[in-house]
Amino acid sequence: MARRYAVAGTGSRAREYVRAIFQDHPTDAELVALLDPNPGRLAFHQQYVEELGGHQLPQYGADDLERMVKEQSVDRVIVTSPDYTHAAVVSRLLRAGADVIVEKPLTIDAEGTRQIAAAMAESGKTVVVTFNYRYSPRNSALRKLIADGSIGTVTSVEFQWVLDTRHGADYFRRWHRQKQNSGGLLVHKASHHFDLVNWWIASEPARVFASGALSFYGDQNAAARGLGPRPPRGTVDDWADDPWLLDLRHDDSNRRLYLESEKYDGYLRDQDVFGPGITIEDNLAVIAEYTNGARLSYSLNAHAPWEGYKVSVNGTEGRAELEVVERAAVIDAHIDPSYPAGNLITGDIRSDGERLVLQKHWTAAVEVEIPRAAGGHGGGDRLLYADLFQGPGNDPLARAADINDGINAVAVGIAANQSLTTGQPVTVADLNLG
Repeated sequence: MARRYAVAGTGSRAREYVRAIFQDHPTDAELVALLDPNPGRLAFHQQYVEELGGHQLPQYGADDLERMVKEQSVDRVIVTSPDYTHAAVVSRLLRAGADVIVEKPLTIDAEGTRQIAAAMAESGKTVVVTFNYRYSPRNSALRKLIADGSIGTVTSVEFQWVLDTRHGADYFRRWHRQKQNSGGLLVHKASHHFDLVNWWIASEPARVFASGALSFYGDQNAAARGLGPRPPRGTVDDWADDPWLLDLRHDDSNRRLYLESEKYDGYLRDQDVFGPGITIEDNLAVIAEYTNGARLSYSLNAHAPWEGYKVSVNGTEGRAELEVVERAAVIDAHIDPSYPAGNLITGDIRSDGERLVLQKHWTAAVEVEIPRAAGGHGGGDRLLYADLFQGPGNDPLARAADINDGINAVAVGIAANQSLTTGQPVTVADLNLG
């Protein structure tokens, strides 16, 4: 029998869950309600539901969480609202009697993790955090390599992630640009990456030190580089050649979800990345110690000319190296940055692709085959949705993420943010994350 689902938060990310329910899992899940404070975004998703063959759904505002669960007999709610709302929304839903699927990050601060953990304990309901990168075949292949003992006991991890000037820049246009909304990139974006490390090496973070700054975006950096006056947003005339501006009129979804919905809440999706008011960092470095003795060296850059990541895992018997180029170059800056996958770039210097290499002590390096998969997040999205709506079953890689995984993923970012403020290393246990 299909479980009854609702979606809380009808921005761009919600669309993928709606599609998965109607196209891939119609016998496993039934979408019975939509909730969002913005009538324009509710109308957008209602039309999408009908395009997929659905009918008119009950719609609710932000204050109606409990009423929605009760009136529609909701079993599970998919939470795709902004990060700063997660703690309150998830907690209210749990106490209302619904299980919760929440987009990463679980929440943005220690108070939020404690709030959700307390609501779970009181309600007896469950929380699943959607770490779709676990399901990407390349990341699963690295997990299997480590779990099989191919490199022995893990001693350290080196992890570099670069976001390009299309995808990375977009965090500085949206609500993410203020740390009070997103926890900064260390929480909103890097929780993906820290979760991968936690999962790869099967351990938990113990102590964290971080350094970072807003070094490229923002009005002060623009002025220091001699950039002249700029419009406060991208949806303007006479600036079509500026690669940093996003014109919401150029994409139908952006136009309807955001530009035409501004009148309801005043939210601007297309703020200038070189405007004032940005409080998050664009260059970050983190050192983390783990309970199993391993150490992580991590860096993030949000204004690179290409996008992807490099991770090396050192062990007592060898080393595994994963290199991923998700987009080798930003050629057309005016493609919608909401969708990281770009046009395939090939060439002798850098091309889109991935490679996993294993080298044991005293032997030559060998390339490890990565199964191929299509779809978002390296093919992970569809596999994730199958686990969400059908159940994970007996997965030897343990890819399904629960509340503890969600807390451990944000633990590094929360500790790192505190370290940025104090200049001192932070012990994770002292944060009392619940």
